[in-house]
Amino acid sequence: MPDIIQLLPDSVANQIAAGEVVQRPASVLKELVENSIDAGSTKIQVVVKDAGKTLLQVIDNGCGMSETDARMCFERHATSKIRKANDLFDIRTMGFRGEAMAAIAAIATVELKTKKYDAELGTYLHISGSTFEEQKPVNCQIGTNISVKNLFFNVPARRKFLKTNSTELKHLMEEFQHVALGFPEIEMQLIHNDVEIYNLPASKIYNRIINVLGRSATQNLVPIQSETTIAKIKGYVGKPEHARKSPGEQFFFVNNRYMKHPYFYKAVLSAYENIIPQGMLPSFFIYFDVNPNSIDINIHPTKTEIKFENERELWAIVQATVKEGLGKHSLVPSIDFNQEQAFDIPNLRKGEPVEPPQIKINPNYNPFDSQRHSKSSIHNPSGGNASFQKPPLDWQALYNGFDAAPKEHFKPENQFPQSPIQQTFTSNHPSEPGRYFQLKGRYILTAVKSGLMVIDQKRAHERILFDEYIYKIGTQAGLGQKLLYPQKVELDTMDAELFRSVISEVNRLGFEVEAFGANTFVVNSIPAEFPDSDVGVWVTQIIDNLKENQKDFKEALRENMVRSLAKFLSIPYGKILSQEEMAHINDKLFVSPMPNLTPDGKNIVTIIGMDEIEKKLKQ
Repeated sequence: MPDIIQLLPDSVANQIAAGEVVQRPASVLKELVENSIDAGSTKIQVVVKDAGKTLLQVIDNGCGMSETDARMCFERHATSKIRKANDLFDIRTMGFRGEAMAAIAAIATVELKTKKYDAELGTYLHISGSTFEEQKPVNCQIGTNISVKNLFFNVPARRKFLKTNSTELKHLMEEFQHVALGFPEIEMQLIHNDVEIYNLPASKIYNRIINVLGRSATQNLVPIQSETTIAKIKGYVGKPEHARKSPGEQFFFVNNRYMKHPYFYKAVLSAYENIIPQGMLPSFFIYFDVNPNSIDINIHPTKTEIKFENERELWAIVQATVKEGLGKHSLVPSIDFNQEQAFDIPNLRKGEPVEPPQIKINPNYNPFDSQRHSKSSIHNPSGGNASFQKPPLDWQALYNGFDAAPKEHFKPENQFPQSPIQQTFTSNHPSEPGRYFQLKGRYILTAVKSGLMVIDQKRAHERILFDEYIYKIGTQAGLGQKLLYPQKVELDTMDAELFRSVISEVNRLGFEVEAFGANTFVVNSIPAEFPDSDVGVWVTQIIDNLKENQKDFKEALRENMVRSLAKFLSIPYGKILSQEEMAHINDKLFVSPMPNLTPDGKNIVTIIGMDEIEKKLKQ
């Protein structure tokens, strides 16, 4: 029987390695820019076309390469940064594996121009799918200019699974942010389809954060700093009132390298405990400066997962540093000794005897006495006398204080056959209209044939608005009203790109929004029922919704937009509703084809059956 195990050809091995190193265009950007940083560049320009699928070009003014080095850099495991195994435990550069260039050249067409500062001519290389097509001297600038074209051209299965241009551009911008925030001293520029997205001058950390996120972040950041024998920690954290529901502005850096670290992430959240609402996420930009011997960055091909030698100690240091920063700026809960007291404490003079409070009772009071009024009275807290009364025998009289329900209830105009879900709930429709009660400004309670129906008022209103807006969009574009004073909304660069991709759908809802500069938008019209003071807040929520539903947003773009609008305009918890309002919500809800679930799948209605109520009372 012949042998069946054999060595793979280098071209195949490189394509397999590329699957680990190059996942999408953003991976190429990360590897190339990191190489530029290691080359000592002070200026890096990134040019992208079609979200990196057609072209991804990185131009730097670093040290450049010789003719031999230019050819060697595309060989597997060829690197200038590692000489022996012990070097892996003292890594101070961004790239060190020697796999990135070989992996990129295996699945794309690569053109390289490079020149050292003391050379008269540079070197030009052309590689396609690991095959060297051409190498020759060329006149070029000092540094390196590398172009990666037609990514995954020879791996159609990988190219087919690339996402839309907007999604891939989002990942490109994220990787660019990671590097830009890690090295603020380097001038960086990002251009996509001949449009400049970022132009970041060399600066300090604070200015780099502002340049990346926009001027709106100027008043939102609090500096933090601590120095221990384990690590030096510095950076900025966001104020609690500016916490957001979606992630996106949470950054850890160790020795200027971006990293993901869920353990330290929990340390930051614990520092914000009890000062931000549950489910909200604060912004933070935290930089660790540690001894390279105390970390291991060689545990994942992307080098974003890093193992620390003293994780527990660092957890406590991170939490304490963030708390100290918030405390210095009076952003943590404190006792307000100047607030008005909820009760009066009598002044006690020196030597004055302390007497226990006197409680007056009626020893002859009998709650089962048949007489309507008790012969005695009890002293009430306000100082007057309140007579005790026996509850009336007619329990229906207890409801006399409530408003009567309107005689004419809302009747749906569209009398279509009801779905099984509608039939289930409408069969339990209140048999006595008008008997609605509100519990803690959150739930609507009403008696039905099978027991007690509980309706979540905010979720019910959200479902009603969602159905109405979906119907409007399905028939015609929503009608808006012009604002007397158009409102400007300023966003950071990444949020602006996301919002720009959905402006057409926003305008179909009755808005009139148009771009006004790179990261600014002007709102000229809003739907008639929309509060004009909340336009900026709603835009932020739209962007949060985009980030949370990035995977399926493109497939159901319009539905997601309407869902976000319905959630924003629905009545808040705590709002006191009248009998008419509760009846209106109840009637409108059960016209919906899906009255039991919100658009995002949360329960709206539940029924507590009579059997369950009786069982509880028998215990």
